[in-house]
Amino acid sequence: MTSTHDLLLGARQARTALAGADTKTKNRALEAMADALLAHTEDILAANAQDMEDARGHISQVMLDRLALNESRIAGMADGLRQVAALPDPVGRVLSTVERPNGLVIRKVSVPMGVIAIIYESRPNVTSDAAALALKAGSACVLRGGKEAYRSARAIVDALGAGLGQVGLPPQLITLVEDTSRQSAHELMTAVGLVDLLIPRGGAGLIRACVEQATVPCIQTGTGICHIYVDRDADPDMAVSIVDNAKTSRPSVCNAAEVCLVHRDIAPAFLPLLRERLKGVELRLDGEAAALVPGTPAGVRDFDTEFLDYILAVRVVGSVEEAIEHIGCHSTGHSDCIVTWDRAAAEKFLTQVDSAAVYWNASTRFTDGGEFGLGCEMGISTQKLHARGPMGLEELTTYKYIIQGNGQIR
Repeated sequence: MTSTHDLLLGARQARTALAGADTKTKNRALEAMADALLAHTEDILAANAQDMEDARGHISQVMLDRLALNESRIAGMADGLRQVAALPDPVGRVLSTVERPNGLVIRKVSVPMGVIAIIYESRPNVTSDAAALALKAGSACVLRGGKEAYRSARAIVDALGAGLGQVGLPPQLITLVEDTSRQSAHELMTAVGLVDLLIPRGGAGLIRACVEQATVPCIQTGTGICHIYVDRDADPDMAVSIVDNAKTSRPSVCNAAEVCLVHRDIAPAFLPLLRERLKGVELRLDGEAAALVPGTPAGVRDFDTEFLDYILAVRVVGSVEEAIEHIGCHSTGHSDCIVTWDRAAAEKFLTQVDSAAVYWNASTRFTDGGEFGLGCEMGISTQKLHARGPMGLEELTTYKYIIQGNGQIR
């Protein structure tokens, strides 16, 4: 087994090869990686089948869906690589230029991070998404997946490495940590001088561990207690459709809705429609909602839980202000939505809800790099420095100042 430290050293060395690669070379590598994924589909599916077999009975059905791969999902991963290839190169862009009175010309230029480490759980597609974005942004990436998905991630990384080799780039640009214990995660969190940016993607426990323990720069991502507020001036049919999509289209992802707030004036008409549509969803109801439709009484933590399952907490509120106050107390700053035809209420909600993505009459499920035109994403940042929302290529670069003079001294 190659140690995590040695993988980091290899990535640090390999990044210099990428630093000298132009946009054409990086795009050729991404296309070759996409082709290699498709060419290795059988190997990837065989590895995934082993992961799925071992995981059954140990994780929920919803989490099994996150882990599962098929030909369509692998084709989607390859398409994601090609979409990143088609995007503008973020490296080397001149962000601003200032000419000082003393003749100095100061340019602010985007540059690669260097080595990006990603700790994630049981979503194999993150492997190719992260590799694609890091490569196009000029950085090496070190991936540390969950033990449930290790074989799948290993097969994907092997395929991507084959693609890199076809264009003469070192496979150490995309490496997978072999140790899936907590020790390896801690090593990445504390690899000062070897890791330039750490991005955790997973549940609240993983995010909290990284934020509390990391001594390298870390971006907080992922945890999504996403709200949909159905205002008194909402179209009930539209609202039901939005809540249904946000909750049930893929409940295991961070942009799925976990809480529905309903204005008191529309609740008697809306909640029965919602109960009828969401037959397979457990509604956890506050006292006022429970008087209108059947469900489970909401517990003390239900409005602070990322269920990632067919469960929805429901509360009746008396105003848009009360909805905003509830969200301010319980949201994780990911994605929140208002459904209404009242423009004034919508503007108040959009202005005062302090989340990375705030919606008016649209499902929270659109908080996604591909849907935002970023090709794919490294994760959804729920913090404000230096990235917020879906992290694409621009968020994976930093910048430096290049100053040109003709002999000036101070």
